[in-house]
Amino acid sequence: MIVYTFDGSMDGLLTAVFDAYALHHQPADLMVAGGQLPLFCDEVHHVETDDEKAGRVWTGLEKRLSAEAVRLITVSWLSELKELHSPLFHYIYKVFQQPVGARSIERNFADSDVLEVTNIARRVMHEQLRMKQFIRFQKTKDGIYLGVVSPDHNVLPLVINHFRDRFGDQPWLIYDAKRRYGYYFDLKEVVRMTFQNEDELPFNLEDGKLDAEVLSNDDQLFQDLWRTYFKAICIRERMNPKKQLNDMPRRYWKYMTEKQ
Repeated sequence: MIVYTFDGSMDGLLTAVFDAYALHHQPADLMVAGGQLPLFCDEVHHVETDDEKAGRVWTGLEKRLSAEAVRLITVSWLSELKELHSPLFHYIYKVFQQPVGARSIERNFADSDVLEVTNIARRVMHEQLRMKQFIRFQKTKDGIYLGVVSPDHNVLPLVINHFRDRFGDQPWLIYDAKRRYGYYFDLKEVVRMTFQNEDELPFNLEDGKLDAEVLSNDDQLFQDLWRTYFKAICIRERMNPKKQLNDMPRRYWKYMTEKQ
């Protein structure tokens, strides 16, 4: 049984597909280097990431799959799940096994690898929808709106266009506290950014709250009004905690004004 190991990057995974074809291998598994190897592993091939090889595989995918399927692969990768590596590798490997012009396997959900990759991509898309619903902004004294999140999956790249289109008349920063990066919109363009010294952050990473000295004078008032409104529209006799948790998972609460 041959096992491939790689550096954990998307380019590394695509290079693994290239190597498998070049070496006429059919690896049983693909895993990040340094992990525990399967018990019955006979041979290990470590993949050295090569941008050119990865690019050739990706170009081949774009020719053989629909635009929707290619996007699904990209979205699934944003899950950051290690359990995606092997099914995604086998999915892409199978794409190249198909004769040119043959029907794509992208909708063959009887294939366990296609189904797994698709389900993971759906989980990511579901979370990006929740990000659009649950991000709460605070206004700084210099007029910048800050929203802090900590999603399970790396979904910020999927929601930025939504916020740029919807809030294109105001500067904002959406920051992922879990991955320590964010996107800043200056009314002209969106820029990916990080903070070199987190000790100097003007907000708390744990709950996303802005420091009092940088919070806009009227923003605290609006937060209080929003909490009051949220309580006022709540009909206690119709409360359904189980459904509320299903619609609004607890992991989002710490950054939501109405739940603080």
